[in-house]
Formats: sequence, structure tokens, C-alpha cells
Amino acid sequence: MSSRRSPLAMALLSLVAEEPMHAYRMQQMIKERRKDDVVNVAQRNSVYQTIDRLLRDGLIAVRETLREEGRPERTVYELTAAGREALRRWLRTMLSAPAREFPEFPAALAFLPVLRPDEVRAALEERLASLEERSAALDADLAEGAAFLPRLFLVESEYRQVVTAAELDYVRGLVADLREGRLGWDYEL
Repeated sequence: MSSRRSPLAMALLSLVAEEPMHAYRMQQMIKERRKDDVVNVAQRNSVYQTIDRLLRDGLIAVRETLREEGRPERTVYELTAAGREALRRWLRTMLSAPAREFPEFPAALAFLPVLRPDEVRAALEERLASLEERSAALDADLAEGAAFLPRLFLVESEYRQVVTAAELDYVRGLVADLREGRLGWDYEL
């Protein structure tokens, strides 16, 4: 059976490849390692749903169920041979083949004429401020991480930093074009 890959499924398989663990620990490790910037674990339910799917597809198995005093019952999962192969296959695919993704920002750019040019410029100026904050935070995270982590564990932050810098340049140019009248449209909606 071929399970549907996702960044969250890949992250969970990677964690149980390190050592067997329960769902709550998986979610906490993703957050502790700051991988929640690249894998969405904001909703605990999505972690449990993904674990159920991985279990159903035979990519993980129940190792044991623990009941500690004063704590809820916890099921510990381990990686199966099929899970190890799926993880390796997914990672090779995710690295080698650009995915067809549908982020919000390009979609919003596709429908600029719904707003007046001055509204677009104001919204993009807000975006610039957010991107500048993100860029500064990424710079700080990379500097902090480089002090104690090998580069291997920082490459996704390097990537996000480069993408953020490119977006900053693009949005700055778009705002300048709107401000100088090189981009505009008649608003009649």
C-alpha cells in the first residue's frame, strides 16, 4: 500500500526512525527543534490523524502502550521496514521534484485588480514590515544555531532566509512600481 506523503507524515516517520516514541513527544520534538516553521503541528489533532494514517498504512506499528501514574495512557510507535522505505522514497522525491504548491501570496497577486492600487500598496507595505521581521528573526536563529549546531541542521533555515530575501526584493520593487505609477489599473469593482 502506498501512503500519501506530506511534510507532517515525513517528520513523524523521521522521528520514530530515531527512536520509538508517543504522539505527544513527536509534537514536542518538532517544536523543540523549531521544525514547526516548516511542518504544521499547530493542531494536535493533525498529528494524531497522520499517525492513524501511518499506522493504517503499515508505515509505523504500536510498540507498547504505557500508563504512568497521573498521566494519560500513551501509545509508543516504532518505524516499520515499509515506513523506513517510504520515508527514504518521500525524501528523495521531495528533494528532487518541485511540488505543485498553491501558496496564498501568488494567488493574491493574481487578483490584484479586486483592490484599488493604493490598497494594494498599503497591504504590500504591511507585508514588507512582516518580511523584514521574519528576515531578522531568521538571521538571529541562524547565528544562534550556528554556535552549537552543524550546518546540516540549519539548511532549511538557510533556505527560508534566501526565499524571504528574494520575496523582500520582489515586494519592494512592486511597492516602488505602484508608488511611481509604473504599475496601476482602473479600479471599477
